[in-house]
Amino acid sequence: MDPLSHPSASNPATSTALTHGPVKLSGAVMAHPRRAEAARLLAGRDAQGRVAVVLDPDPEGPPTALRTANPAWSCVAQDATHHLVLQDDVVLAEGFFAHAERVAAAVPHEAVAFYAGWEGRNGAVVRLAALTGAQWAYALQEHVPCLALLLPAHVARGYAQFAAEHGAGWPYDVVMQRYLNVCGVPVRLSVPSTVDHTEVPSIAGNSTHGWRRAAHYTSEAAGPTTYDCADFPVVPFYQYGEARCAVQYGTEREYVETERYLQRIGLLEHSHATFAAAVPSPLSEQVARAVWMTGFALGTVVAGLTTEAPDPSVARAVMESLGPGGLCEDFTAEELNELVPPIRDLGLAALEEGRRAGSRGVAPAADARAARVAVTGGEGGFGPQLARLLGDVGQPAGHVPHPVTGKDLDGVAHLVHLGSPATAPGRLADVLAAAEEAGVERLVYAGSAAVYRGSAEQVVTEETLTGPPHDPVALAWWREEEQCRQWGERSGIPVQVLRPAQPVGPHAPIDTTPAQWIHRVWTRKPLHLCPQRQHQVVDYRDLAGALGAVLAARPQHPVFHVASGTYEEEELAELISVVARRTPWERLSDPGVRQPVMATDLIGTALHWQGSASLFDGMRALAQWLACDTHGTATGGPRRADGDG
Repeated sequence: MDPLSHPSASNPATSTALTHGPVKLSGAVMAHPRRAEAARLLAGRDAQGRVAVVLDPDPEGPPTALRTANPAWSCVAQDATHHLVLQDDVVLAEGFFAHAERVAAAVPHEAVAFYAGWEGRNGAVVRLAALTGAQWAYALQEHVPCLALLLPAHVARGYAQFAAEHGAGWPYDVVMQRYLNVCGVPVRLSVPSTVDHTEVPSIAGNSTHGWRRAAHYTSEAAGPTTYDCADFPVVPFYQYGEARCAVQYGTEREYVETERYLQRIGLLEHSHATFAAAVPSPLSEQVARAVWMTGFALGTVVAGLTTEAPDPSVARAVMESLGPGGLCEDFTAEELNELVPPIRDLGLAALEEGRRAGSRGVAPAADARAARVAVTGGEGGFGPQLARLLGDVGQPAGHVPHPVTGKDLDGVAHLVHLGSPATAPGRLADVLAAAEEAGVERLVYAGSAAVYRGSAEQVVTEETLTGPPHDPVALAWWREEEQCRQWGERSGIPVQVLRPAQPVGPHAPIDTTPAQWIHRVWTRKPLHLCPQRQHQVVDYRDLAGALGAVLAARPQHPVFHVASGTYEEEELAELISVVARRTPWERLSDPGVRQPVMATDLIGTALHWQGSASLFDGMRALAQWLACDTHGTATGGPRRADGDG
């Protein structure tokens, strides 16, 4: 049955009142046959015998939880109001099943995750919630923590059909995220978790993620005193050895480096100074700095939410999971145990410094309406993201959504337009008309290296292209460039063209080779490698830096190439295997359409600019965005099902 056909799925209740009748719980433990006995013992923890054991229907097949999840969510008892699915490698708090019934009665239309791992963004949500005294928090848009998940029965019954029609090889927890978004069902996290992960190896292929435990766990599932649920606008987290923040901008979240976030709120120098003055730590410089910034940012957020100091025992507990969560892919459990005390102590010191700094206030967000740079175009969130990144490099900018009028550009000196001939033909004419009406001083058109697609040249310079190309994709980009040049000649407004390589990072176009390959590996499809092909890419942060350098200089050069790096075919495939997932490679004899390499000397010599962003981080950010942030409507807090799933 289509989940959207259920009235309560498309318009979930937000009340914490009891359901009209008593809660009737059913459940399942999804297990591999090798763990059948452990699964039976786990199911037996429910004294009422409501939990079935569901075994992998194809245990010799490729390791994936998705296969077993379908029957586990389908075995809902006929009279059940709610269905609980546990994975076979969990530990339950005392009184867990009675606790689950109480929660189901109190929030009957929500999904409830009783576990959030220390390595994920939602583990960071639990830490922040615990530090502020919240007992529940809405999940971030990521993947749903499925180790112990409770759903309303009618929602549970619809999962298998959705997964069959839309799963397409994606991981189980990603499919669940997309399904609940379509249903409009919010996901709340238990704070602390009342389920923990055991240390047995992952049969589903997750052992590469390292040692995994709850970010904050209690061994007794006592009744909560409230069902109020926090929804945080900023969530600092430590993941893959990097300090980052999930920051709410309007209806979207941006996942930025914590250093960048602290710069935006005016506290970066304070963080650096207090880190330098802190008691020396045995940790490496890289780990210590990332831990400090995470703890410091947590402190600033906590100070903005409450004047109360965190409970010392809670603060100690959540900081003990910070290091293992951030480093679990790079260190063994034994090594992580040795790192826990120094990371905890450093994190606690940073937390207190951040609280002091945050209590004195943070810098207000820049007013985009007063910016002298406007960004137009950009599919999805790419345009607004680029505008914020321009602000970070000293060019305060605002994004103006389509349709654009002259009034929207009043006071704008420089206009940056992100071209899109395939997805938004005709938009450029409206933007140019508005720019001329407003009297902008300069137009920078960000096109694409695809303008060289099909060229017989191996290396191209900014002067190589002297007329319309033959390839239809290249021709579409050239026509937009030419439209800008002719407009500039007629209006007398200087026009410059940037030709970026394939963008890498959040909101990057999905028709690039990196995005297409990452999508293939996430969905367990082989990569198709062509002989002797090279791939030029530009990190999204470097693109902002290059635009900032262009805007800071006089408009002397009409065209610039922008790239962060170049990869041979197998080099790019290997990088994607590391940042996402390893799948087989298939080598093709057909070289495909030629894409020459752009020479990038000019922007370096003329503007003294060169790329500095980590392409490894940028590629991982693209992989994370494709897996976790392209689901449609977010599940953080109750809302209607108005996304595309």
